[in-house]
Amino acid sequence: MSADVAPGPDGRSRCAWCLSAPDYVEYHDTAWGRPLHDERALFEALTLELFQSGLSWLTILRKREGFRAAFADWRIERVAAFGERDVERLLQDASIVRHRAKIEAAVANARAVVELSRRGVSFADLVWSFAPDREPGHAPKAMRDLPTATAESKAMAKELKRLGFRFVGPTTAYSFMQSAGLVNDHLAGCEFRGDAESVDRRASAVGSR
Repeated sequence: MSADVAPGPDGRSRCAWCLSAPDYVEYHDTAWGRPLHDERALFEALTLELFQSGLSWLTILRKREGFRAAFADWRIERVAAFGERDVERLLQDASIVRHRAKIEAAVANARAVVELSRRGVSFADLVWSFAPDREPGHAPKAMRDLPTATAESKAMAKELKRLGFRFVGPTTAYSFMQSAGLVNDHLAGCEFRGDAESVDRRASAVGSR
């Protein structure tokens, strides 16, 4: 087993990056790498990733409920309707990361999702069109095996930018792919890798009916 996999407080083996804080452990165990297909959930994941840029992910996790409240429980059409007064309000909200460009990017991205819907395009289908083919049984062995960007994340970032999305470069796009389960980057030996794969298989089975 890689040194990058270690037992957590309950003795179960996990990706060692999550063991520095209970917030990380919960996120790793219950969310990271589990496939998301609901558009609000995908919008939340994308927005949190863009706010994380340049910051610790732990900072974002600890403000997650604040973000949810500030961004209308991730109701995309509500966020798309935010105006300058809302931006100024959010800049005064200490429960989130107060960064004008990122706040404005979140609003612009909501508007881009609404525009896609108006054209009959599913945001979820668009996102998942960039999911790479999964190799059965293949799992990264160590953190050094994980890329920061891939051909798929570069293509996703390029297309999202073309569609009016902001603050989503190839690295942020890849982090989004990890968090939303388009890729499963739980390491070999992590007991939660199989949980993410099980969710993906169930979602695929439902979608094929």
